[in-house]
Amino acid sequence: MSFSDLFDSGFKKRNEDHFASIVRVAMDDGIITDDESAFLDRLANNLDISEADYKLILKDYKSHPINPPVSYDSRLERLYDLVRMVYVDQIKGDSEHKLLNKIGVGLGFHAVNVKYIMDKALTLVHNGADLETFMQEIKNMNR
Repeated sequence: MSFSDLFDSGFKKRNEDHFASIVRVAMDDGIITDDESAFLDRLANNLDISEADYKLILKDYKSHPINPPVSYDSRLERLYDLVRMVYVDQIKGDSEHKLLNKIGVGLGFHAVNVKYIMDKALTLVHNGADLETFMQEIKNMNR
């Protein structure tokens, strides 16, 4: 049984939509660099996106709806998941930091402080914070 078999088709669809949103962010300048491509490859693997679905999403990423989280808590949960995936895989330089910052803005965090939020998020994950601690610490930054 694969990891994806544990979840319903709605979970798979949300992962595909989330991945397509990240592809859209990567494509905002019209190209996907080699570094962005490597990041997307690893992220697709972590999200259990098949090679066929990966190619379809890259070809037609705009057909997937952007489902930004409405609530702040939901944005923090998605940020936590994303940062854990990135952290486990290890960030590979400034270009991936920039892409992570773009994704943070896409998740609804303000461009003025997204770098600070991402740095804090990476530090929290590096230190082994669970979701509850992660959310509380990020929320405390805004006070």
